Amino acid sequence: MSYPLVILFCVGLLHQTTRAVLMDKLADQKICGDAECSYVLSMATALDDFIAPDCRFISLKKGQMVYVYSKLIAAEGAGVFWSGSIYSERYVDQMGIIGYFPATVLKETQKFTENTVKMQTTDMDFYCD
Repeated sequence: MSYPLVILFCVGLLHQTTRAVLMDKLADQKICGDAECSYVLSMATALDDFIAPDCRFISLKKGQMVYVYSKLIAAEGAGVFWSGSIYSERYVDQMGIIGYFPATVLKETQKFTENTVKMQTTDMDFYCD
């Protein structure tokens, strides 16, 4: 590889930018366990497979355990979505990734708190990387 080509390659790597995309809001309000939505509300089990339709969502496999961090308050006629992350040693590559999924594909198995905070969603709740 020639020297100028290596320099161009390195400069290209340094100038890559990450662009986040603002997606449509799924709801205007949400319920969380604390003001930062960092506490887990509940643990749930996926009753069926769910394939994420876009980058706001995470895919679930039947039987997977999920930590639920927030529950969106659906507008009239809208679907009910929760946000959370997958818990499983078998799916280590997906652990820690937070996304939305329909509440209808989950069964709550354990609630960690009854004390909740109702708050407005922000545009940051629906950004995609």
